[in-house]
Amino acid sequence: MRRLIPVLALCLSAGPLSAQQAVLDELFDALRAPGTAGWETIEDRIWDRWSDSGSASMDLLLERGREAINDGEPEAAIEHLTALVENAPDFAEGWNTRATAFFHADRYGPALSDIARVLALEPRHFGAISGLGRILEETGDLEAALAAYRAAVAIHPHRPDLREAVERLEAELQGKSI
Repeated sequence: MRRLIPVLALCLSAGPLSAQQAVLDELFDALRAPGTAGWETIEDRIWDRWSDSGSASMDLLLERGREAINDGEPEAAIEHLTALVENAPDFAEGWNTRATAFFHADRYGPALSDIARVLALEPRHFGAISGLGRILEETGDLEAALAAYRAAVAIHPHRPDLREAVERLEAELQGKSI
């Protein structure tokens, strides 16, 4: 798991490869601004951009994968999302959603592999980074999980669940060092 931290650092230092880079840059700048009221709207706009593959058929596979995850059918989701990533390998959200499906199927290795691909395509994907933190936390690598959550907060400082994860792990790790 510790091997993922250098990968995370490398991905965060690289620029996004998206064709919508200028729009996403503006949205991320707005998201990071202190005291951003309405950050949820900005976050939604980012997710909307991430979820648009540019192909109706690929978007349908993404939708079917998400529906299967929501219906508690991660294996069916993995099938839809595997078809998606095979046909649209540069579509970061396909990889991210498949990572989520793998996570729900308790298949952490493939989930981590997909997260690495997401971050290679979109280094600011706070959803993938927080997913990385969650997997690392569940597998007991609390220091690496804390680093991942901190990286997500650096990108998206307004999400309360991310800030709470940082605070929780800081307290837990501080307690272990005493």
